[in-house]
Amino acid sequence: MATPSESITIDIDGTTVSGAYTRPVDAWSTIVVAHGAGSGFEHPFLVGFTDAVNAAGIATLRFNFAYREAGRSFPDRAPAAIAAWRAALAFAQQRAADADAPDEPVWASGKSFGGRMASMAVADGMEPAGLVYLGYPLHPPGRPEKVRDAHLYGLTLPMLFVEGTRDPFIGIDLLESVVERIGANASIEWVEGGTHDFAVAGNKRPADVIGASLAPAVAEYMRAQA
Repeated sequence: MATPSESITIDIDGTTVSGAYTRPVDAWSTIVVAHGAGSGFEHPFLVGFTDAVNAAGIATLRFNFAYREAGRSFPDRAPAAIAAWRAALAFAQQRAADADAPDEPVWASGKSFGGRMASMAVADGMEPAGLVYLGYPLHPPGRPEKVRDAHLYGLTLPMLFVEGTRDPFIGIDLLESVVERIGANASIEWVEGGTHDFAVAGNKRPADVIGASLAPAVAEYMRAQA
């Protein structure tokens, strides 16, 4: 039976956003998950992913960025997204403390835009236990010269890039070279044939099932860092 989720609100400098928090009784870690630019925290991909990591004993927090909460389609600029990330991570850390687990590792993760903003928040001083990118948007499709990597090279915490080999937002060789430059704290988990949404040609699956399929590798990586 799936662990029930709790509807929550998070205050971001006087503005509230919605989210969902789930804590299994045997939780050994927490992962905070942000949505991509064109969706919200309730997207089936994120629900499937978080349900599956809950089953592995990981507490989860999904949340909206302020633009999504306000019904806007254009993503927040980095300072606003970073503020949201700080508030969400602090919320999850407090929940772990309230559950008598103040030393529990609390990770940051996100789909595309949400993951990139998490990395920028870390570069700005946020301190999760590690980062998990679910389709990092390394460059705009067809624009490999516009690489969004400069802030990554100073990050020393564990980082897992979960990436599809057919994702137009990366080049396989380019991402591998970026991860090599970051250093031994960064790893890639390739999804063979996966697009930016991790769909695979010839293997049609709903978004929640696709999200759930990424959870075992993420949980294994998190466990290895504990």
